[in-house]
Amino acid sequence: MDDSDPRMWDYPEHTEAKHAILGNYLDAWYPILASGHSRVLFIDGFAGRGVYNDGSLGSPIIAIGRLLNHSAWTRMSHREFVFIFIEHDPDNVQSLKRAIADFRKEWEAQNGSWPSNVKYSVIEGTFSDHAKEMCDYLDQQHADLAPTFAFVDPFGWTGMPMELLARLLNYPSCEVFINFMVGFVNRFVTHPHQGSNMNELFGLDVDAILADHNGGDRVQHLRDVYMRQLTDVAGFPHVRWFAMENSTGNIGYYLLHGTRNALGVEKMKDAMWKTAPAGDYSFSDRLAGIDVLFQLEPDLKPLRKALTESYAAKKGVMVNPDLQDWVILHTPYRKPHLTQVLREMEKEDPAPFTVNRPNGKRQFASGVNLDFC
Repeated sequence: MDDSDPRMWDYPEHTEAKHAILGNYLDAWYPILASGHSRVLFIDGFAGRGVYNDGSLGSPIIAIGRLLNHSAWTRMSHREFVFIFIEHDPDNVQSLKRAIADFRKEWEAQNGSWPSNVKYSVIEGTFSDHAKEMCDYLDQQHADLAPTFAFVDPFGWTGMPMELLARLLNYPSCEVFINFMVGFVNRFVTHPHQGSNMNELFGLDVDAILADHNGGDRVQHLRDVYMRQLTDVAGFPHVRWFAMENSTGNIGYYLLHGTRNALGVEKMKDAMWKTAPAGDYSFSDRLAGIDVLFQLEPDLKPLRKALTESYAAKKGVMVNPDLQDWVILHTPYRKPHLTQVLREMEKEDPAPFTVNRPNGKRQFASGVNLDFC
């Protein structure tokens, strides 16, 4: 399926969910970055045409809209926000420009003049070419990229070189959110005419990509290799994956988030859990070999099991930061899930741990520590 196929611009539930995750994360990302930086950059590397067949808005307008309609907008209005939307198809470019113009007209009718600190540009061309131009310019100016969120959502597996991602986003406070189309990659990884494309995508030749594949699930292997490259080559110490599964249980693609900050992991995880799966898809993550589905009422038994195994017989374990950092960085769960499990475990007789609450600390606040049995 290519850009000219009208089905490409249908709006299935999994695309809606992907955009909801993006919007939920930006709700947290904008004020965090604006609190410490004068300029913030959003790059959409495969911007599309701005609107889908049913009238649903594309990622560029979602990104701008989440900023302008943010509850904390007045506190961020003294910061500069720059949006760069890159799209290679000329017809899509014109459609995107019209969609943004329509959005702007409607917003101005309700709110007045367009804020001068919100700037955007629609660029016709490939993500690879224009990202390289940005990198060359920064090198010439001996400058650093402003804090950046790059949304990389291609229709396939080409046009997003690992080397370029590393070069573009190798700055503090830069993050990437990638739609890794692993189904297509798995299908074509050994195709004789796709070797150069795979080399570009992974930053490795095909032999190296498959070198340590032990005959198990190749989809998971490809995911792990790509994540490892995002860490080793692109320099993201925290890379989380979220599987998008269809009703048959097959993984269509992975959503991958790369960040250099544990707070980014926490906020992306919050965004994922907030976007409750429904219909013909589901999200999953993995904890100690156990699949965990993202649901409004999640199964917390795997969290309890991992907690007791990881901290057995350990004394003086601080709820904050020890356990909270552990649950964010090493499990699919969130801080509220941890608190819920700890409360349930404390009520048991005998409890699996002793709670030490100095100076009248309540519940599992900062300063509380646990002695595990």
